[in-house]
Amino acid sequence: MMGNFGRNLALWVVIALLLVVLFNQFQPGGGKPPEAQIAYSDFIGEVNGGRVRSVTIQGHNVSGSMTDGKAFQTYTPDDQSLVQHLTDKGIRVVAKPEDGDVSPFLHYLLSWFPFLLLIGVWVFFMRQMQSGGGRAMGFGKSRARMLTEKQGRVTFEDVAGIDEAKGELQEIVEFLKDPQKFQRLGGKIPKGVLLVGPPGTGKTLLARAIAGEANVPFFTISGSDFVEMFVGVGASRVRDMFEQGKKNAPCIIFIDEIDAVGRHRGAGLGGGNDEREQTLNQMLVEMDGFESNEGVILIAATNRPDVLDPALLRPGRFDRQVVVPNPDVAGREKILRVHMRKVPLASDVDPKVIARGTPGFSGADLANLVNEAALLAARLSRRTVSMAEFEDAKDKVMMGAERRSMVMSDAEKRMTAYHEAGHALCGIYEPDSDPLHKVTIIPRGRALGLTMNLPEGDRLSYSKSYLLAKLVLTMGGRVAEELIFGPNQVSNGASGDIKQATDISRRMITEWGMSDKLGMIAYGDNSQEVFLGHSVTQSKNISEHTAREIEAEVKQMIDRAYARAREILTQHIDELHLLAQGLLEYETLSGEESRMVMRGEKVEKKVVDEPMPETRRSSVPTTSRPATPPPGEGFGAAPQPG
Repeated sequence: MMGNFGRNLALWVVIALLLVVLFNQFQPGGGKPPEAQIAYSDFIGEVNGGRVRSVTIQGHNVSGSMTDGKAFQTYTPDDQSLVQHLTDKGIRVVAKPEDGDVSPFLHYLLSWFPFLLLIGVWVFFMRQMQSGGGRAMGFGKSRARMLTEKQGRVTFEDVAGIDEAKGELQEIVEFLKDPQKFQRLGGKIPKGVLLVGPPGTGKTLLARAIAGEANVPFFTISGSDFVEMFVGVGASRVRDMFEQGKKNAPCIIFIDEIDAVGRHRGAGLGGGNDEREQTLNQMLVEMDGFESNEGVILIAATNRPDVLDPALLRPGRFDRQVVVPNPDVAGREKILRVHMRKVPLASDVDPKVIARGTPGFSGADLANLVNEAALLAARLSRRTVSMAEFEDAKDKVMMGAERRSMVMSDAEKRMTAYHEAGHALCGIYEPDSDPLHKVTIIPRGRALGLTMNLPEGDRLSYSKSYLLAKLVLTMGGRVAEELIFGPNQVSNGASGDIKQATDISRRMITEWGMSDKLGMIAYGDNSQEVFLGHSVTQSKNISEHTAREIEAEVKQMIDRAYARAREILTQHIDELHLLAQGLLEYETLSGEESRMVMRGEKVEKKVVDEPMPETRRSSVPTTSRPATPPPGEGFGAAPQPG
């Protein structure tokens, strides 16, 4: 390495010296004969004899040329009459400023420095833009990287909870290992496989498992690596990527987040041609054009299949679309066991119980849960991770980190306690609501308090009765404030509840056909449109009269939920007081403890000597949650004006 560096440095030094010599040879005056040194008295004699043609005076240095073309140089004393004498003789006089005692080498260096600097900057940028290809102008070279054993081998044993998706991809691995088994019956290997699923479900992990199992070259690249500031670079990189694949066939090319380059064409504004469309067109040609790509299997992953171009999804390009969903309770248990391998567990830890209490969690959420539990046990100086740490970590992931250092007045605590007690009570007495899991008045995340209801099992769809019960639960906090403190003393803590109730009721009416008055009609308003170009060219499909009817139906649905919540809390006002007092005393109550408090029983709380939790917010992925809002109800976000 050092030898190559030394040779390159010597080569550049030689090139620079040659450039300097050539520049000095060809610059104006560079080829003139050397100047002869003469005495000052001889110079005056030549002037008086009329044999001097021109003179250049630079300080005390005088140079010039004779009438016969010979150059001379001399040194003059302080002679004030010299210039007048020369002009009287008709000699051309040129005056120049003094350079001082500057050496010729330094003079050359100063004059050449800007030029050499420009050359150096140009060489630097050319090397940077070669993309490691070793050749000039390597913009269009593919940035696909070949995965090696040193980067951590992942196998299908490390993938759990998504057995159907794993089975689809294991078939591709078997084809690469034994193609004759499938070709005997006329079967062909799929040209492309698209992994579709919410964030954090293990799409990239599946691709890494394929790389670890297939024993063939595996190239990986991100969709954003095709996008560049130069026109035509993306298409060139696509061509180069498939050329690399053909040279290493059979092989697998994995494109992560393909929606960055495979978006629907014609979605942008303006008449110019989008560079991304050029790249996509080239990818479509390479995947299924006139030239075959035998032995090159393309695997891509995205969590936005709705934005992909239809031409990209057709058979012949992506023959299979493998859905990677959030795991069910059995899948969550398997994933937890995989992540718990490296964690010393206490005897009371039961992955099955944790899996039942984490509906809607993705694989990434579960990995984060195990990590948070291990960190919590380490902060408490425990040798093993117990079930208590997993419960605390689950609360932190689902509700946010506790903010015990936040100062709240007694009046705010009392308001929060009744607000959360109202949510909890409505959830308990509304038959179609999820069971109460936990209620707390300890500030968590951005909320001053939280009420969490968890389903008994995985909920894949939502009935009308469940959604109406959800509306009643969201209204419970504001109704409790009105009953206890009066309508003029309610707080802005219900802002999040109001937004959530409005969103649920609007979707029930406009998307899910759950309104008796408006019927089973989808009233779209392009609110979900992800392309500005499409939304501009489309018009709303509802009239102003229908929009007013929708607003009236939304209000009526929320008013009915509000009335039902008021009915529940009025009938159980004594239990509301007991539950609020219990929250002020214990701060956090589970579902069973809440029922004990409502019956007037004493709750035995185990006191744990632990350090004050950190007040920083936990980074928790939430995009993998169900489409409707999560079951937990909070005391609103941070206080807002109005």
